Amino acid sequence: MKRSIIITGGAGFIGSHVVRLMVNKYPEYRIINVDLLTYAGNLNNLRDIENKPNYRFVRANICDTNTILSLMKEERVDGIIHLAAESHVDRSIKDPVGFATTNILGTISLLQAAKLYWESLPEKYEGKRFYHISTDEVYGALEMTNPEGIESPFTTKASSAHHHAYGTKFFTEDLKYNPHSPYSAAKASSDHFVRAFHDTYGMPTIVTNCSNNYGPYQFPEKLIPLFINNIRHRKPLPVYGKGGNVRDWLYVEDHARAIDLIFHQGKTAETYNIGGFNEWKNIDIIHLLIETVDRKLGRKKGEDESLITYVTDRAGHDLRYAIDSRKLQRELGWEPSLQFEEGIERTVDWYLNNQAWMDNITSGEYEKYYEDMYGNR
Repeated sequence: MKRSIIITGGAGFIGSHVVRLMVNKYPEYRIINVDLLTYAGNLNNLRDIENKPNYRFVRANICDTNTILSLMKEERVDGIIHLAAESHVDRSIKDPVGFATTNILGTISLLQAAKLYWESLPEKYEGKRFYHISTDEVYGALEMTNPEGIESPFTTKASSAHHHAYGTKFFTEDLKYNPHSPYSAAKASSDHFVRAFHDTYGMPTIVTNCSNNYGPYQFPEKLIPLFINNIRHRKPLPVYGKGGNVRDWLYVEDHARAIDLIFHQGKTAETYNIGGFNEWKNIDIIHLLIETVDRKLGRKKGEDESLITYVTDRAGHDLRYAIDSRKLQRELGWEPSLQFEEGIERTVDWYLNNQAWMDNITSGEYEKYYEDMYGNR
């Protein structure tokens, strides 16, 4: 094989899209998917490629340095794309220690395994890469200076008619970190450790910080799949506060394309921000989802608006995230391929056409299956 790459968290939402892309695009690569199969990891996300000759799944805990080191030696790994992480803010508020364990100690464990293996080789770090995927939430929150939105200063082929900006400032790669939740604090710490392994040991690392992703195979604790499913079954749509929080949204396959490009062409020790140039208020997304799902199910327009239920706001809820991706656009030529409205159409279609996948997730049957097959870990 030309390259041997570990992708951590490859059974999760973003990870499964990256695994699929790499396995199909690079038949000459060996792709090893390392995932512990916690609640958000699901091998059903990868049924279409599980029998490919260049793909291997390994159930392992990224905190287990010795297991990862042995796997790296066995597979002669020269690249790691690290996506495995606890990622839901609400869960991090309830379990900050669990998030620190996975996101910080797990990352250090991977870094240490890579260091021990690569430094044992005659060529050392030559031709190696440790690519760490992070979040825009490490930067904190941005002010909302344009509450009604103005035309965005960023334009791409995928810019939609909505194309608003709700402030004049954006997350850039040189912005000071200012995390506000246990999740973002844990991710910020892991980012620092990745950069420290470059600065201290010379490990060829790279970090990217991405905005909110959406698309097929997303675990339905997140807004878009949760609300699509709730609209379908006419369950309440819980909206934090007044729904005025703003996020920058990116279709997951566009993120996977960016990861592929950066892994191969990004500069060592650089940081790249990945975003959709696509700010939306939560309440506006919810109205769009209701309109789209009702239309596709043959319901009257606005029929399910009554499902919206305003609930107490999340603790420490950041008001606005918005990424400036122009460095990535300028240096590597990447930009989003889909308008948000087009991406939502595709996403709604996928969830409505894959109810069996959703039922399997919401019932927890897949977790019982993995416990029977692999045992509790």
